[in-house]
Amino acid sequence: MRYLSTRGEPGVPGLGFCDILLEGLAPDGGLFLPASYPRVDAAELARWRAVLASEGYAGLAHAVLSLFIDDIPAADLRGICDRAYNSGVFSSPEIVPVTEIEGGLWLAHLSGGPTAAFKDMAMQLLGQLFEYELERRGSELNILGATSGDTGSAAEYAMLGLPRVRVFMLTPEGRMTPFQQAQMFSIDDPSIVNIAVEGVFDDCQDLVKAVAGDLRFKQRHSLGAVNSINWARLVAQVVYYVASWLRVTSADDQVVSFCVPTGNFGNICAGHVARMMGLPIETLVLATNENNVLDEFFRTGIYRVRSSAETHATSSPSMDISKASNFERFVFDLLGRDAARVRELFAVRLPRDGYFDLSDTPEFAGLPERFGFVSAASTHADRLAHIADVYRRDGLVVDPHTADGIKVARDFVRPGVPMIVTETALPVKFSATIVEAIGIEPDRPAAFAGIESLPRHVVNLPNDAEALKALIASHTSAQLA
Repeated sequence: MRYLSTRGEPGVPGLGFCDILLEGLAPDGGLFLPASYPRVDAAELARWRAVLASEGYAGLAHAVLSLFIDDIPAADLRGICDRAYNSGVFSSPEIVPVTEIEGGLWLAHLSGGPTAAFKDMAMQLLGQLFEYELERRGSELNILGATSGDTGSAAEYAMLGLPRVRVFMLTPEGRMTPFQQAQMFSIDDPSIVNIAVEGVFDDCQDLVKAVAGDLRFKQRHSLGAVNSINWARLVAQVVYYVASWLRVTSADDQVVSFCVPTGNFGNICAGHVARMMGLPIETLVLATNENNVLDEFFRTGIYRVRSSAETHATSSPSMDISKASNFERFVFDLLGRDAARVRELFAVRLPRDGYFDLSDTPEFAGLPERFGFVSAASTHADRLAHIADVYRRDGLVVDPHTADGIKVARDFVRPGVPMIVTETALPVKFSATIVEAIGIEPDRPAAFAGIESLPRHVVNLPNDAEALKALIASHTSAQLA
């Protein structure tokens, strides 16, 4: 399996998985994707069903990831999966259990990891992959990332204690819930550097891209990425689409649909990859909150990023994003993998004009039929109503992002086709909204008792790439000496 950049020149030799694992962005500013997606047939899906039944989620992860990773020996990759996915790390031995709720919906529970968010599903694997490959190379890595709420804590908990890794994590100052902040800022370890930036998540993400785009600085300071611009993180998410499909079906040709709350297009991009591989997915329903950049594109063909001032602070804050990093991967596939057109759109038109318009192209005209995407948006009132409705009808408390997904999913349910909503996080992360919706505090796992009162470890930084570089250099100077 070889990998290429969404902006790369045709005919350039691809890279192996372990080469891109430590890179994040491609040197040309694009995102890595497989040169072609592996295809699975009914026989392979039947084999995966047997593997999940006999070897559990770790065995399924090994089977799926083996299609994408051929430069790690099979036994070593299996060990990586076993260490990432086990009942000592996740709260359920199933890792991804499912629950049927009223209205033809299923919930795929993805928040049983150490930070109570779906980001753990990929980050635990990424930590094991980093440790393995850095040890094999005898090198070290400084991870630079940005978070709108859950990526940061998932990355920090996954990388904590790895001797060859340091994490620099940018957060939008004041934009996360107190619980989300406490999960990150309570970590007292010199290898974890939390940075609060003036602005919104998109500003943090832009800083990461600006610093990573300075290739000399990136190489000198051994910078890597854990955001979903890192292909390894995205491919790890493909596994739970397969597991969820297996758990709600009994036949190997039975189709399902997925509804995915998303702001950065990473989670649903993994669903897109699974569908391109041949997983029987009828529809991929994209759910946004009031920051509806992606919904606007799938309805109109116009992709228009928003400024910081136009990005709303909502009660589903992990989706308060107006520049979707992973969207470039989908547009690459939409445009027939034409890297020159993608480069023009994302490297020229978007920075210059703030938008691009594909509404009159034949590719956009055939998008739903070719790729299965539909979309809609949700509001604060919708979130409250659906948190209350699920609690009343099913006795479950869901977080606000998952409530966005449930609201949108119900508009697209089709008889006979299970609709699986991917859970975002445990509701304890968003207590104020839960109390507003149903009048009770959500359950708090014992591991999170009192974290808001712990000392905070965070550096405040202006929205300035040079200031960020100086901070990174000051922390890595001893490492480079």
